[in-house]
Amino acid sequence: MELSYFPGCSLHATAREYDESVKAVCGRVGIHLRELDDWNCCGSSSAHSLDPDLAQALPERNLEIAERAGLDLVIPCAACYGRSKAAEANLRRLRESGAETFYTGRVRVSHLLDLLTSPEVFAKLSEQVIQPLTGFKFVCYYGCLTVRPPKVTGAVDFESPDSMDRLVRLTGAEALPWSFKTDCCGASLTLTRPDVALRMIDRLLEMAEEAGAHGIAVACSMCHANLDVRQREAATLFGRSYDLPVFYISELLGLAMGLPGVWRWWRRHLTDPVRLLHSHGLA
Repeated sequence: MELSYFPGCSLHATAREYDESVKAVCGRVGIHLRELDDWNCCGSSSAHSLDPDLAQALPERNLEIAERAGLDLVIPCAACYGRSKAAEANLRRLRESGAETFYTGRVRVSHLLDLLTSPEVFAKLSEQVIQPLTGFKFVCYYGCLTVRPPKVTGAVDFESPDSMDRLVRLTGAEALPWSFKTDCCGASLTLTRPDVALRMIDRLLEMAEEAGAHGIAVACSMCHANLDVRQREAATLFGRSYDLPVFYISELLGLAMGLPGVWRWWRRHLTDPVRLLHSHGLA
């Protein structure tokens, strides 16, 4: 299977472990991800709040590149996915009104979770699990943009999604029920209103701990940054003592599949996951 792949800015910078683990997991099950030629930033999160025309033009150009490649497009970053789906919806409305657009909608735009839980890929992943993560307990955090707004993403279970939970269970770990799957982590408010964002981050960490989680599984680079990078700051501010490793779902899959080099990914995490892994016999 060959697909177009849009990593977005963060997967080439602060979230390189997400990019590497996605490519490693997909490669193991026969999915070739062809990175878009000459792609550009999707505009998240400043363009859509400052310039509506630019917010449309940036992801639209990437969609046109994917269509020229003739391959369905997969996007791991939730923010990039949200901006791309919004642009796609705007273009669809224009075409329905009779306007001509360069992008005709011939390629399908999917989030990574949709790809990994498609029946064919899910079955291949399950065959590759050689190191089950038995005894681990995770809460799955989807954040805002993976499933919302449902009119744009097409998500059916947008209040209580289950795709990442299924992948966690596939690894052999337990996906704990909790009511904060799609609550906001504060996103880029960490730059403009850190006081607000830290309250939101603290709430998520507190509830994950209350649910009995050993760690948090995510599929968004912004969510990972807030819950991992800001974890110590939130704990200090609110007088708590958190130690909740935050894993990209692709990292957990890679670990369960016994992929080489997985330990390189952990070195980029600020909340060290190694102690947790060692405590469960993964050295």
